Amino acid sequence: MNKNWPAPGTRVAAITPLALVLSLLVGCGRPAEPLVEKNAPAPSASADAMHYPPGAPQLEMIQSQAIVLSPVPLADVLSARVAYDDNRTARIAVSYAGRIVALKASPGDSVRAGQVLAEIDSPDVGTAIADQNKARADEERKRLVLERARDLVSGDAVSQKDLDSLQADFAVAHAETLRAEQRLKNLNPRGVPLSGQRVQLVSPIAGVVAERNATPSLEVSPSLAAPLFVVTDPKRLWVMIDVPEKLLGRIRPGHAVEVESDAYPGERFKAEVVHMGQVVDVNTRRVTARATLSNSEGKLLPEMFVRAQVVQGSGQAARVPNSALVTHGLYTYLFVEAGAGDFRRRKVGLLTQGGESSVIGNGLQSGERVVTRGALLLDADLTARAGDIQ
Repeated sequence: MNKNWPAPGTRVAAITPLALVLSLLVGCGRPAEPLVEKNAPAPSASADAMHYPPGAPQLEMIQSQAIVLSPVPLADVLSARVAYDDNRTARIAVSYAGRIVALKASPGDSVRAGQVLAEIDSPDVGTAIADQNKARADEERKRLVLERARDLVSGDAVSQKDLDSLQADFAVAHAETLRAEQRLKNLNPRGVPLSGQRVQLVSPIAGVVAERNATPSLEVSPSLAAPLFVVTDPKRLWVMIDVPEKLLGRIRPGHAVEVESDAYPGERFKAEVVHMGQVVDVNTRRVTARATLSNSEGKLLPEMFVRAQVVQGSGQAARVPNSALVTHGLYTYLFVEAGAGDFRRRKVGLLTQGGESSVIGNGLQSGERVVTRGALLLDADLTARAGDIQ
C-alpha cells in the first residue's frame, strides 16, 4: 500500500473540482490565470450615478435621446377616431330614377366644383322637360287669347264675364308653368345643360372622390341607401373623441388636442375641440367631443382609430417612452446621460402614463438626454455595484 494514502477508516474531506484544479496548478509551480483581462476597464458606481469607461460593452446596449418639453396634458389619453369634416364633404345622390350611362370620375380623383362625375339617362327628367314645354305652350296660347279678348271687350264683342274667365285660365296656365319649372329645377338643381333626358351629375364642391358607389349601367333612384359619390376635402378632418363623464367639467371648446396614430409612431397631429356632445351614450357612458384637425400632408384617413390627449393652455411637461422608466415601490426613476458614459438616476413625478409613453411633470429640463433603451440594465448594474461598495 502507498504510504501517502490515508489509513483505512480515516475520514477524508471532500475535494471540489475547482480546488482540485487549483491544487494541481500550484503543485506544478504555475500560478492561476485571472478570469478577466488585466487591462479591462472597470465601471464605477455611487449611490445614484454610474460611469462606464470608453469601450465598456454595456454602452452598446444603451441608447438615449434629447427631451423636448410639450404642453401639459389635461387628462389621460382618450380613444378617438377620424371622420370626414361634414362641412367640407358632399354626399352626392339623385332625386330621380334612371340608369348610369357614363362614369367620368374614379375614387381618388381630384375634382373641381361643377365637374361632371357621371351621366345618367332618366325618363323622369324627360317627362319633366316635356311637362315644362307643354305648360309653357299652353300659357302662351292662353296669353294670346286674353290679349285679343281685351282688344274686343271695348267694342262689346266680348263680355266682361268672358274676359274674367280668360284671365283665370291664363293664371292657371302660368301657375302650371311655374310648377313644371320648379319640378325640373328640383331634378337638376345646378342648372346643368340637359341633352334630351340625359342628366350630368356634377360635384358641388372641390375636393377628392373619397368613395364611389356608382357602377356602369347601375339603376339609380332616390331610395338608394348609399350616395353615388362622396367628395371631400382630405386636408380638413374631424376627430371624434370619447370623453368619460368624469372629464366633462374639464374639457371645453377651444382646448388644444394632440392626436397620435399607430401608423405614424412618435408623430403627433394638432387639433382643437370645437363641440362637446349633449348626450351620454347609455352603453359606454361617454360623450363624443368633436375636434377639427388640419391634415395638410394627407397622412390621416377617415375611420382611422387614433389616440387623443387634451392639453392645458399653459405649462410644459416632458414626454418619454415607457422603456425609460424604472419603478421602485411607489417611486418612478429614469436615467439622465450627464456625459460620455456618465449616467445619473433621477426620481421624477408622473402626470399620466399611456400604453407607449408617459408624461413627466417634474424632474426633467428641456434638452437633457434620457436613456430610452437599457434603463433596466443600468438600474440593475447600479444597484449591484452600489451594494458592493457598501
